[in-house]
Amino acid sequence: MELLMAIVIGVLFGTGLYMMLRRSLVKLILGLGLLAHAANLLLFNSGNIERGAPPLIESGAKALEGVFGDPIPQALILTAIVIGFGTQAFAIVLIRRVYEAVDTDDIDRLKLTDE
Repeated sequence: MELLMAIVIGVLFGTGLYMMLRRSLVKLILGLGLLAHAANLLLFNSGNIERGAPPLIESGAKALEGVFGDPIPQALILTAIVIGFGTQAFAIVLIRRVYEAVDTDDIDRLKLTDE
């Protein structure tokens, strides 16, 4: 399972980088989204994928015993999803405004409008 996750993470990182190197702003945003998903999967994979009990310490005990789920990667992934969604929503609105003003989403043509 870990090998499959490593392959999926690598493919997502590779396709995200490939999409970011294209000249279209829409493909740039899609590439950033793929990179965000790959980073989330990497965090998820670092927290071990085995099933376990909730990480609750029973009364009177000083430490957790047995197999338990690690809540830190889950909290980090949830935070990253919310931040990534907000960033992508802002970028989509910004790209739409640029497209309305310039009538193109090609990065090379946008450089020519600076003059």
